[in-house]
Amino acid sequence: MQNVAQSWLVYRLTGSSLLLGTVGFAGQIPILLLAPIGGAVADRHSRHRIVIGTQISAMLLALTLAALTLSGRVQVWHIMAMAALLGAVNAFDIPARQSFFIQMVGKEDLLNALALNSSMFNAARVIGPAIAGILVASIGEGWCFLVNGISYIAVIVGLLMMRLERPQTLRKGGPVLAELMEGIRFARREEPVRVLLIMLGLVSLVGTPYSVLMPIFAAEVFHGGARELGILMGGTGIGAVLGALRVAARTEVRGLGRIVGWACAGFGVSLTMFALSRWFWVSFLMLIPVGFSLMTQMACSNTLIQTMVPDHIRGRVMALYSVMFMGMAPFGAFLAGAVAEKFGAPVTVAAGGIICVLAALVYRVRLPAFRQRARELIVAQAMAGGEPPPPLPPREA
Repeated sequence: MQNVAQSWLVYRLTGSSLLLGTVGFAGQIPILLLAPIGGAVADRHSRHRIVIGTQISAMLLALTLAALTLSGRVQVWHIMAMAALLGAVNAFDIPARQSFFIQMVGKEDLLNALALNSSMFNAARVIGPAIAGILVASIGEGWCFLVNGISYIAVIVGLLMMRLERPQTLRKGGPVLAELMEGIRFARREEPVRVLLIMLGLVSLVGTPYSVLMPIFAAEVFHGGARELGILMGGTGIGAVLGALRVAARTEVRGLGRIVGWACAGFGVSLTMFALSRWFWVSFLMLIPVGFSLMTQMACSNTLIQTMVPDHIRGRVMALYSVMFMGMAPFGAFLAGAVAEKFGAPVTVAAGGIICVLAALVYRVRLPAFRQRARELIVAQAMAGGEPPPPLPPREA
């Protein structure tokens, strides 16, 4: 709800696609700059307590934005400042949260846990935009921000009620820069991890900025308003929920490497078709495979990386995951806003989709070269965790 309301508020105040991209940049650039530090903190301190702290901070920011908007004093720089502060919070939240999953459920249920978490998150993406569209059109954006702030209370209470049975292995303090480099060296040295991170970074840079430009499609391409924006964003959410549930139905990691390639290609093709469509409901339908493919690639890549990474550097490697998927997004948002200002939103989104398809083709060509190494890493970490190695024939790792 907050994401949709914030985008519409910026567009209503300015009418500028460039400023839409700039606000997206402000909200995500802190992740690029601070997530590596957040990963080191997640390996040194209790991930459970870090997530509690970040949720409290996010609640306060949402309530502040609600107060500014409902009082009629909100300006674009307020929105940018709140977005930047929330980005800083997320830079510590995402590495801690992602590396916290395995502590809650163990390696044997990691795939299902990640996918179910994604399905819950994206169920909110289906319901939230629809509610946001109604609320924005009827009583304004501020109420969306207020509801979001209040909703954190349930999240924080749930976190405080957790009783964890799997203790976290805390990293002893040392030079932060040296610890950051340890995670970077691991990702650079191990080709399967490196390639998955590069794929995520590319999709984030050229593909996912379509969501930043969605108010332009709603207003200028389809001549609608907040209601149409909510419906379009809901289409993406429906697809993402279906993708997450499809991944959650899997019980093993075998074949996930191939799925990543197909998901990236499907994302690029459906995104291009969305950009070329001029019929509202056809575009809505095209956003369903967009969300499905993107969520499938994210969940499968996340699972593969986590099953290949030793626990003592998990926070730092998942920080790199955050940097590649969310840290590249601000550059993508800013670039997309600038390109759309000159060539239009449809051309910008279509170009991003085509690049994703080309990247998927290169990935499929490279997959056989690092498949065996991926299997070796997965088996090594399963053995280190005291669990039997998963059934991963070399040809299907």
